Amino acid sequence: MNVSRTELPRWQFELTWSLFEYHLERLEPGDFLWEPTPHCWTMHRAPDGTWVPDWADTEPDPVPVPTIGWVSWHIGWWWSVTLDHVRGRPPRDRTDIAWPGEGAPTIEWLRDLRTQWLAVLDGLTDSDLDATARFPSQDDPQYTVAHMVAWVNAELMKNASEIGQLRLLRMASASASQSTV
Repeated sequence: MNVSRTELPRWQFELTWSLFEYHLERLEPGDFLWEPTPHCWTMHRAPDGTWVPDWADTEPDPVPVPTIGWVSWHIGWWWSVTLDHVRGRPPRDRTDIAWPGEGAPTIEWLRDLRTQWLAVLDGLTDSDLDATARFPSQDDPQYTVAHMVAWVNAELMKNASEIGQLRLLRMASASASQSTV
């Protein structure tokens, strides 16, 4: 069976998404801002009611452990900017990407980004995959749309596993604290 160059990354994306969906279906609002350690990056309410992520222009050492809220904002940020690039729109700054908040609003946001990405994937041809892409690596002229699609799949897989692990740790820590009572 021959698989086109556009079918394989879509299949990989769907596999990754199905693993992510396992955790999305089980997330509770309280999971999003749970801090597994004192050294965390999370989301904070601004005076105007919007959410602001912790951020550093230079990666700190040690790297803070992110909360599920922060990771979900991070997914929304890089995915929104990727969609801007692929659609020929000016890419938004990270400060322009609004996190909807704990629970269902963020899960719906991520699922909407998936729908938008599927439309992109479904519109790609094999020759589109060979076109130059300027995101996420603007410095490499050999970087193609195929590279960008593969990067999205890899980044989503990494972030999905982070969210899954944080969710499982929260569940385990809740069980441990209940058993010691």
